[in-house]
Amino acid sequence: MGETDEQPRLTPLKPREWPETMRAALAALVPPNPRHPLPERRDDRPKGLNLLGTFARHPALTTAYHTFNGHVLFATTLGSRERELLVLRVAAVRRAEYEWAQHVVQALGAGLTGDEIARVADGPEAPGWTPSDRAMLQAVDELIAGARISDTTWAELGKSFDEQQLMDLVFTVGAYEVLAMALRTFGVELDDDLEEWK
Repeated sequence: MGETDEQPRLTPLKPREWPETMRAALAALVPPNPRHPLPERRDDRPKGLNLLGTFARHPALTTAYHTFNGHVLFATTLGSRERELLVLRVAAVRRAEYEWAQHVVQALGAGLTGDEIARVADGPEAPGWTPSDRAMLQAVDELIAGARISDTTWAELGKSFDEQQLMDLVFTVGAYEVLAMALRTFGVELDDDLEEWK
């Protein structure tokens, strides 16, 4: 993914500077009944401290977004692989470098190959996609361009996904579209532990 030229507009708070209310904001990311496993706590896993430190400037907003995003990440009816295809395509189209790097790590954990991840940036017309994958990537492009999935793409998606999955697909794109806007507008810089994944 190419470089972006946004300058930081909000300085992330260091963890020791986070208000006490950030504890509840972080907890909101875990839904009451997750369908998918939560990520392992490992020292080698990127921590996202610049994003979280920016969120720490507005814990009430973070709590609301994390409640929504917790569903998208851990309670969605979509599979992890499908979710990550959608998120990476949003990041690629929106040139959201931070979102891309964070989700390359998650996509690898969800079973996408390095080749598939690289092809996401080329979009739905790139060779090698299954019809379902192509339709998902096309849906992202259509939602970002016109806020609506076309009848043709909707029909193709309907061959693989039920109604709840289709709803989760739209809301996944929306969740990461708004995050891309925030990351780019606020100028959130890559953390050192994300540099290798950009």
